[in-house]
Amino acid sequence: MDALATAAQERGEGGSRHTSIAARLFGRATRGYGPRMTKSMRVFVTGATGWIGTAVLKELRGAGHSVLGMAHSDAGADKLKAQGVEVYRGDIRDPRCLVEGVRATDATIHLAFHMDFSDVPTMYRIDRDAISAMLDAMAGTNKAFVGTNGTLVVSKPGKVAVETDESPADSPLTVRLQAERLVVDAAKRGVRGSVIRLAPTVHGAGDKGFIAMLIDIAREKKTAGYVDDGNHHWPAVHRDDAARLYRLAVENAPPGTVLHGTAEEGITMRAIAETISRGTGVPTKSVPAAEAGAHFGWMSMVVGLDNRASSKATRELLGWKPEQPGLLDDMRAHYF
Repeated sequence: MDALATAAQERGEGGSRHTSIAARLFGRATRGYGPRMTKSMRVFVTGATGWIGTAVLKELRGAGHSVLGMAHSDAGADKLKAQGVEVYRGDIRDPRCLVEGVRATDATIHLAFHMDFSDVPTMYRIDRDAISAMLDAMAGTNKAFVGTNGTLVVSKPGKVAVETDESPADSPLTVRLQAERLVVDAAKRGVRGSVIRLAPTVHGAGDKGFIAMLIDIAREKKTAGYVDDGNHHWPAVHRDDAARLYRLAVENAPPGTVLHGTAEEGITMRAIAETISRGTGVPTKSVPAAEAGAHFGWMSMVVGLDNRASSKATRELLGWKPEQPGLLDDMRAHYF
């Protein structure tokens, strides 16, 4: 029996099914690799003050780990101090300042991202440079590094994406795969690197991400729009479930693995628009693909993507079990 099946049995699950899905997908990365986290760690978290980062801090500390949280502003530092979190002042636009953070800790979770859609190439380069600096400092240490990407990079009409898929050549988001490969390939340099591809909507009370933006657009345009027939799918995950996955990954993910943070495989954009319609009181509207840019602005590059994404192998590998409400129920309860 291989290590993956043994780990599954230790979680009280059948080993053969896990071997047939997770081990088949992850292959060599999981061979001879079982649960390894036996003590608390000191974890460096970039993006510690953000929407997901705040939940990750709570999850890590609740599991007995200590956190060194990065903040780039006085307000962010104050927010971390108020939670009793040790503060590390830094900015991902200055990769050199990140090195001491990874050297001073046992593991790193990278959540920070410089969001600037006015200069997309520079936005992505900043992330790659930050990742490269941190991984260079961790080479040969066997420390864990958990990076972040999105399932949108593996969008393909009519296909359910799995963890081993790579970006289709015609995707405008293919460039994001470059940062992902840096982390996956770090396994060859003695870093236990893994990447979590998050669903495009990480939802929950207080969300200011894509769903909140779509609601704002609906209120501005007086219609809740969807592209063409609205049969494009987005996966979703609750923020608290995503935070738990980050903890499990930093504790136990084998080197070189890509994980999917999706609790729901795919919700149609029409269903999302209908929920927005009921919550805001505006009618739904089909927006032709040719007019999506005028209606959705920069979000037109993602709202028309069909992005069903499975997390079966991720769940079986790490024992991750999403428990929070689904997207549409959460929207009805907290978004209007």
